[in-house]
Amino acid sequence: MKLAIVTACPNGMVTSVLCARLLDAAAQRHGWSTSVEVHDAAHPERQLSAATLEAAEWVLLVASGPVDLSRFVGKRVFRSTPAVALQDVDAVLRRGAEEARVLAEADLLAEEPPASTERAPRLVAITACPTGVAHTFMAAEALQQAAARLGYDLQVETQGSVGARNPLSSQAIAEADVVLLATDIEVATERFAGKRIYRCGTGIALKQAEATLQKALAEAQQETAASGASGGPAKAEKSGVYKHLLTGVSFMLPMVVAGGLMIALSFVFGIEAFKEPGSLAAALMQIGGDTAFKLMVPLLAGYIAYSIADRPGLAPGMIGGMLASTLGAGFIGGIIAGFLAGYAAKAINRYARLPQSLEALKPILIIPLLASLFTGLVMIYIVGKPVAGMLEGLTHFLDSMGTTNAILLGVLLGAMMCVDLGGPINKAAYAFSVGLLASQSYAPMAATMAAGMVPPIGLGIATFIARRKFAKTEREAGKAALVLGLCFISEGAIPFAAKDPLRVIPASIAGGALTGALSMYFGCKLMAPHGGLFVMLIPNAINHALLYLLAIVAGSLVTAVAYALLKRPEVVEMAMEPAKA
Repeated sequence: MKLAIVTACPNGMVTSVLCARLLDAAAQRHGWSTSVEVHDAAHPERQLSAATLEAAEWVLLVASGPVDLSRFVGKRVFRSTPAVALQDVDAVLRRGAEEARVLAEADLLAEEPPASTERAPRLVAITACPTGVAHTFMAAEALQQAAARLGYDLQVETQGSVGARNPLSSQAIAEADVVLLATDIEVATERFAGKRIYRCGTGIALKQAEATLQKALAEAQQETAASGASGGPAKAEKSGVYKHLLTGVSFMLPMVVAGGLMIALSFVFGIEAFKEPGSLAAALMQIGGDTAFKLMVPLLAGYIAYSIADRPGLAPGMIGGMLASTLGAGFIGGIIAGFLAGYAAKAINRYARLPQSLEALKPILIIPLLASLFTGLVMIYIVGKPVAGMLEGLTHFLDSMGTTNAILLGVLLGAMMCVDLGGPINKAAYAFSVGLLASQSYAPMAATMAAGMVPPIGLGIATFIARRKFAKTEREAGKAALVLGLCFISEGAIPFAAKDPLRVIPASIAGGALTGALSMYFGCKLMAPHGGLFVMLIPNAINHALLYLLAIVAGSLVTAVAYALLKRPEVVEMAMEPAKA
């Protein structure tokens, strides 16, 4: 049997690719010939050709949004959703083989929604997480699938690592009943002025998508200020200090990654090669260590202040961050400067009363001047030296700590990375380790990244060593988790944790804690804050590379064996009979 599989999820490719892979593997297990298309409206050249569709006996369309069906007219078509397909790919294929029917022109007209006196609720949403990779797109997919089940009209904009995708149009915003901001960082909201807004984190949107949409319609409140910084009811959720910090980390992260990789590339020519004036190694070190790393603290402070006070906080925040850097106060001083500048700018904006004719000077003259003056003087005369001394003491402790302390720190960081798989505790450990890179403390970063890879890799291994305990869909998801783990995307373990948290989380913590402890015990130091095992392809990016790999393997095996022993066997699946052509 020849089958054409088309998956289409509007935001991101995570669910599309996963559905396509699982369905393709299941079909081929039963001897079917498949052609697969992961639909992307931006790249029509990647669509299955007309000849390929003509050769297919039927088409399986798995989509969570509207798709142009005109090219499937005359073919037998069966439609499903990602949520249904991911639950049981075999059942979807079996139903498709039996129930697919020829798509006629009249069916395209039937796709248009019938006129109704009662309009479906309309929502627009933004999803964004600090790294802008997994949670951003997974939350968007979950919200869209929930909206389809509830009959809501929803458009989602993802603000990921490559910028905004599917940006919301001004018409969609104007027609929306509610704006849903499912974000872990602060996002610009000027375009939503006057709209009812509901805010939550990406984790809540991912795990409780239907409830989130319903609460958004019921509880959203109008924000009077364009930025929402006025403290209206719509910001009553628990954001506060942690959300502002994550906003700063989110904007700082690309700078840290670029700088860290530049430093690692300079080490390709030798650890001391950058000391040779005029050499390529010296140029790479100048770009990475002397420029990028010097900008990371001002960026951190600037965008913490931006999260608190919007644009007026950006300049004083960056000035305070640069002062923190030059005074030796490092990332801790940068965090303090960001909060000082942000709350100072916010207070001045709220309480400074000027004549109407001079009000326009407030954001471009009054706030930057007074907030920068206040932040700068506090950093120079009060905060700078004590924090610099504290950071110097912390750096000295990290560089000279004994084996026992190193192991304990590794256990703590490793366990934190595995508790909530990309959630607040995970991000706190990661932000701490990234901040220490500016102080040339590379060991915590190595332990953190190694431990973050363990849950998806370990759970992927578990699906191999205890195959009979896992459903076919879980075994396929385990393969995807392995790849995500190698890339340092801890969220690859979320499908397992969501289904069986009481067993997955302890097994992950055990493996992550062991990996963190071994990494610190071996004295591993990592120059780049992201990239997973692929960073090891850069010579000297990490010292003791083999021991580092051993730590990851050991922790992953602990997680794999622990979960394989703890997991309850799945109900035996009925084999799907291959349909006859």
